[in-house]
Formats: sequence, C-alpha cells, structure tokens
Amino acid sequence: MNLSTLRPPKGATANRKRVGRGMGSGMGKTSTRGHKGQRSRSGSRMIRGFEGGQMPLHRRLPKRGFTNIFRKEFAVVNLDRLVELGEKTITPAVLHKARLAGKNDRIKILGDGQLKGAITVHAHKFSKSAQEKITKAGGKVEVLQ
Repeated sequence: MNLSTLRPPKGATANRKRVGRGMGSGMGKTSTRGHKGQRSRSGSRMIRGFEGGQMPLHRRLPKRGFTNIFRKEFAVVNLDRLVELGEKTITPAVLHKARLAGKNDRIKILGDGQLKGAITVHAHKFSKSAQEKITKAGGKVEVLQ
C-alpha cells in the first residue's frame, strides 16, 4: 500500500444532487420538489421553526425565569491560589498574568485556604471569611470600584 493507492471506503463519498438539470439527470420535471404544495413553488420561504401549521417546538415548551440584565459577573479566586503566586501585592493585572482572571474581569476573593504571610489584595469584592483571614494575617484589603 502506498499513497497513490489510498481510496476512501465504499459508499463514503457521494456526488452532489444536481437538481433542475433535465430528465436525464434522474431529477427532472419537478426537481425533487414533488407536485404542488407550499414548498414546491418558487420563492417559497417559511419562518424558522415552521412545522406546517403545527404549534412550533419553541412555542410548545414552557418558559421559565428571566435574565437579569444588570447581573455582574465575577471571576472567583480562592486564598490558596493567591498564596501559590508568591506575591506581596496582588492586583487584577497580577491575576491576569497568572491566568486566574480575564483582562477586564471583576474579581471576587473567596476565603478557601490559609495565608502564611501578610499580603495586600486589590479586588472588586471579598467574602467575609477572606477579608477576616487577610486582615488576621496582617495584610490589607483594597476594594476596587
């Protein structure tokens, strides 16, 4: 076997259906559209999700809840991840560089983990436990806007 003898398995490739090419093509006369009816006409276009008059699926399913357009998303970072960084001052730029947060993410610090030394943390939000642990370790909490 070599590259010049490679072939796809039988039935793996099929020619494109060429409609509207006359009777010899095997798809002549009505060009696979059948006789009469809405979809047989030229210029026929149904709206998305049209099911022939039956109630469409997106209208049959129940709707639940709502989307709060004022929701603020936060990238959450635990204290143990901050300790791994080995920095004394932690800012959103430091977290972005360490790939713990996106460039324009708001950051929330959670209190999972233990601090060994004093660190200064600049973030948009802190959980109570994180705030207590940082101040107890002799560090500072700076809330960004």
